[in-house]
Amino acid sequence: MNFPAIYLASRSPRRRELLSQMAVDFAVLAADVDESVQPGESPQDYVQRIAVEKARAGVSGLAANDKKPVLAADTAVIVDQTIFGKPVNDDDARRMLKMLSGQSHQVMTAVALASENDLKTALSVSEVRFAAMTEAEIDWYIQTGEGRDKAGSYAVQGLGAIFIDQIQGSYSGIMGLPVRETGQLLMQMSEG
Repeated sequence: MNFPAIYLASRSPRRRELLSQMAVDFAVLAADVDESVQPGESPQDYVQRIAVEKARAGVSGLAANDKKPVLAADTAVIVDQTIFGKPVNDDDARRMLKMLSGQSHQVMTAVALASENDLKTALSVSEVRFAAMTEAEIDWYIQTGEGRDKAGSYAVQGLGAIFIDQIQGSYSGIMGLPVRETGQLLMQMSEG
């Protein structure tokens, strides 16, 4: 399968790893956007809006003769309609992990692929069930530092997997870039 060459509007090493696994030719570019949740915004609308804003910001920063599409994604952990982004500090991480402990939560990852005249989006929604975590386990995990830059304060592909009882949905989507949905968007872009 020949995917088009693209830009990735993300600094995430996990997203780079997943695109490389898909044999996508890509270059990384910066696309900083305000990731604040808007009042009354649903989790689904939030992740989709942020992914689209990142992709469009990437496109707007390209030279006029550069026509490669820009891929962006956003991931959020959702507990009772509350959006968990990246923790601001260890206390915030502790609060999140306590709420995840022994519970199920959703992980939503929106993907946007934008060019000057086109925008395609996809949404991956997965369900993750955490085992009950003791205070000592939460403290240990926070001290590893692994969850500091991850939505929900954990990494499914790392030590955080120790606490996961069950996953329903896309493992790569939980990592931050759903491979199936991303591949479909890239195929649509190359056909269009």
